[in-house]
Amino acid sequence: MSTRDALVERITRRVLEELRNGEAAARPAPAAVSASAFRHPSTVESEDRARSRQPVQRARESVRGFVAAGATRFSSAPGATDVPLDIARTIDHTLLKPDATAAQIRRLCEEAKQYHFASVCVNPGWARLCAELLRGSDVKVCTVIGFPLGATTPAAKAFEARKAIREGAREVDMVINVGALKGGNLDLVHRDIREVVEAAHDSGALVKVIIETALLTDEEKVIACVLAKRAKADFVKTSTGFSSGGATLRDVAIMRATVGSSMGVKAAGGIRSYADALGMVEAGATRIGASAGVAIVKESRGETPAPVRKGKS
Repeated sequence: MSTRDALVERITRRVLEELRNGEAAARPAPAAVSASAFRHPSTVESEDRARSRQPVQRARESVRGFVAAGATRFSSAPGATDVPLDIARTIDHTLLKPDATAAQIRRLCEEAKQYHFASVCVNPGWARLCAELLRGSDVKVCTVIGFPLGATTPAAKAFEARKAIREGAREVDMVINVGALKGGNLDLVHRDIREVVEAAHDSGALVKVIIETALLTDEEKVIACVLAKRAKADFVKTSTGFSSGGATLRDVAIMRATVGSSMGVKAAGGIRSYADALGMVEAGATRIGASAGVAIVKESRGETPAPVRKGKS
């Protein structure tokens, strides 16, 4: 067992014990763990493979290999040609800007149908419209809950999730209560996640738990993943895209080491190329969130896309 895995196991046992005893809020935060203990093995090598050796030149069979190994969402970049449709199906086409208009949402859905993306990811107010526009297509509606701060109550998040699902969402990405986690109130964080999971699973929808890694210590990332797994969420996700940072290889490796093979790991925030995506997949991601879906697909075909519109993922 590696040092990282041993530390993850130790923290996991501690968190589960605190939850069982119901004393999480009263106990002091666990002692800090060295960040280096969680460093992804061969991080530099992985970065090198992902960024410096032009992975777009890999054969498309290699890309299919990533899908066969479990990758369900990732992006592509210039230089790749003849990318099969199953690669386009791994992209979540995202528009979470606060000033998004109905016309932009309609365009998002049209693009999603045209390129056969896996889903559109939008704010809850657009879930009904997206469901109507995408009816009969192979594109799902994904929405966000407690977004982007995560500082609302568990009951409010559960209500928001139920309403979005009634209006057509099939996946919900919820933001945890980051302040409660950092303050050591693990019972509240667990209940926060569990109530959304129960609301979503009642209707067959998936739940991805956004832990906002840029705001957490390495130990807090492990704790957040343990709580999400304990609450029976389907995925853990790195970032909202609205905080101080997005996905990193280290964070994805920590999350994968914690949840094991029983949950998905979604890397989101700042991922705009095939090279970035391959690095995340190699680190343990099984989905990649991106807002530049059309540009990514066009680049993968060797086309010159229009300038990428800025968005959040």
